[in-house]
Amino acid sequence: MEKIPMTRAGFDALDAELRNLKSVERPTVIKAIAEAREHGDLSENAEYHAAREKQSFVEGRIKELESIIGRAEVIDPARLSGSIKFGATVTLVDEDSDEKRTYQIVGEAEADIERGLLNIKSPLARALIGKEEGDSVEVRTPGGDKSYEVLSIRFL
Repeated sequence: MEKIPMTRAGFDALDAELRNLKSVERPTVIKAIAEAREHGDLSENAEYHAAREKQSFVEGRIKELESIIGRAEVIDPARLSGSIKFGATVTLVDEDSDEKRTYQIVGEAEADIERGLLNIKSPLARALIGKEEGDSVEVRTPGGDKSYEVLSIRFL
């Protein structure tokens, strides 16, 4: 089975979500289903159908998280150095607009571009791997080609 690289913070967040689903969400949904059943005819009971739908979502997410956590390979970026690789926090400047951005290269399961967590499988992350400070990088994006300069690389 393929290992899934992730940071400690990403692993901890997924583990906390899994514990919450099992200890809070699952019992809440079971209780909602039981209450909806008490209302009689299930074929026309919207509360029952909504609760069952939520149960399906919760159980599916639990299975997904258990699979990801079971295959997780936690990598500590603080132990790394050198060129850009998984876990690196990279500050880039867009060579066209001079806009600076900082990203941490993380695993697919923990990626969140809004929070600066860049998926290792994204075009930008793939282009950055192996680069050094001062290097220029060309990236083909859905919005067109972009050029970035690597300003700094940190392993936190």
